Amino acid sequence: MTRFTDRVTVVTGAGSGLGRATARRLAAERALVAALDIDEAAAKDTAAQIEADHGTARAYACDVSDWASVEPAVARVANDLGRPQLLVNCAGIGKFVRSEEETPESWSRIVGVNLTGTFLMCRAVLPHLLGGGGVIVNVASNAGLMGQPYSAAYCASKGGVVNLTRALAVEYRARGVRVNAIAPGGMNTPMISTFGFPEGAKTEDFAAITSPIGYAEPEEQAGLIAFIASDEGRYMIGQIVSMDGGITCG
Repeated sequence: MTRFTDRVTVVTGAGSGLGRATARRLAAERALVAALDIDEAAAKDTAAQIEADHGTARAYACDVSDWASVEPAVARVANDLGRPQLLVNCAGIGKFVRSEEETPESWSRIVGVNLTGTFLMCRAVLPHLLGGGGVIVNVASNAGLMGQPYSAAYCASKGGVVNLTRALAVEYRARGVRVNAIAPGGMNTPMISTFGFPEGAKTEDFAAITSPIGYAEPEEQAGLIAFIASDEGRYMIGQIVSMDGGITCG
């Protein structure tokens, strides 16, 4: 398929996990990919993989939680590749911790990357999308749709992404910009290993938030993102699409 031929596409968190899988999937469909990551070496590795597969990609260092990093990164993308037409916000962090032990620094960092970072990227790319139409796909989580233990900061940040997506969708639907989000469950990515169970946590605490069929592969979620972002998804506006192994189906 070549649904994204010559469409300039910005993917955050592109250095690993879902971001890398998404960047590679869209590049395989002929998108011109800007791979953004706070880890520039990882972004360059993703871009090199895409180029080795005969795609087109450029790597950019970017801390999505910092406007002073976001604004020039998006400007460089537009200068190097042309007008961005698609933004996929994959950058995210999280961990399990008892709420009474959460630190202000950790709370601020999780909310800063997951929610503020998503907004700052949307804010920076929207002027380009308004110049001729475009699409934003945010990565929320089933944690933004349901309560989860030991996840107050993560749930709050992803719940914020859910309603940020809806707010932007309503604001821009008549101006040629579609905004949607996916809400994955657990994924087989490096990020999952960073969460870690709190000491003494009961395994049954996690039963309700773990699918009996295991984790999704990032390539599966990337395929969903590609559909939503493509012209085939043109009638999807403000949707939060769960693909979580049935965790939120009850």
